[in-house]
Amino acid sequence: MGTALSLIATLAVAAVAGMAAILAFRPIRAARQAERLALEQRDFHRQREQLEAKFIERASISGKPRGLRWTDVAFDDDVVYARDRRTGGLKALVAVEVSFEAIEGGGMEEVEAVSNVRAATAEFLYEAGRWKTNGRVYFNLAPTATVKYLSTDLELVAEEHAAARL
Repeated sequence: MGTALSLIATLAVAAVAGMAAILAFRPIRAARQAERLALEQRDFHRQREQLEAKFIERASISGKPRGLRWTDVAFDDDVVYARDRRTGGLKALVAVEVSFEAIEGGGMEEVEAVSNVRAATAEFLYEAGRWKTNGRVYFNLAPTATVKYLSTDLELVAEEHAAARL
């Protein structure tokens, strides 16, 4: 009976110690995640000009929207960061305004709305220690609306406003 009691007491002490360790390391883990996010954000801003150029290149050759040629893309200064719930990968989402012109023979020459500027969100990915883009764009959605729309796949991590960075 005494051996069983001491075993139970030992297990209880070990459980309490384990819980205490988990609680003690939680702030350390959060600090490391915040530090990693800050580095990834800094890297995004350092590479942003090249990333935007690559985005325009990739998006314009995607053939979307069909029958239209990308003529201009204006990027907003604000950035929304979201994490992919499945992979844990970070994404930077930036509001853009896109202008198009009809491609001759593409079936859009007579459509008046072709000349309208379109609001959209450009997607950038942080993978294998660097930022990249596939030219993916979400038309008619602001960055925060994109995160809400894809809430089963994405979770909001941070919002960066240009005025706060100045």
